[in-house]
Amino acid sequence: MKGGLGNIMKQAQKMQADMKKAQEELANMEVTGKSGGGMVSVLMTGRHDVKRVSIDDSLMGDDKEMLEDLLAAAVNDAVRQVEEQNQDKMSGMTAGLNLPAGMKLPF
Repeated sequence: MKGGLGNIMKQAQKMQADMKKAQEELANMEVTGKSGGGMVSVLMTGRHDVKRVSIDDSLMGDDKEMLEDLLAAAVNDAVRQVEEQNQDKMSGMTAGLNLPAGMKLPF
């Protein structure tokens, strides 16, 4: 029994270290959200920080509301990509844990 508990503790420590590393990797990743066929793009980090916004020159002077909508769509596209990458990375780490559906780590 003693050896089993020690192994469980080692596995928990390894998983904690792996999770910390994965969180750092995810925070440092960058995704590009696009809209309008790439006429508007947003570069976002895994922490949801927008680093750059690019707007095609042809959109300048166009309808302000359309440009705002394209910008919002590009940001939303980037956010979805970040969330998808987070989910993919974390689901791979927690695959063997048999966690209840909908439970997310870290808590």
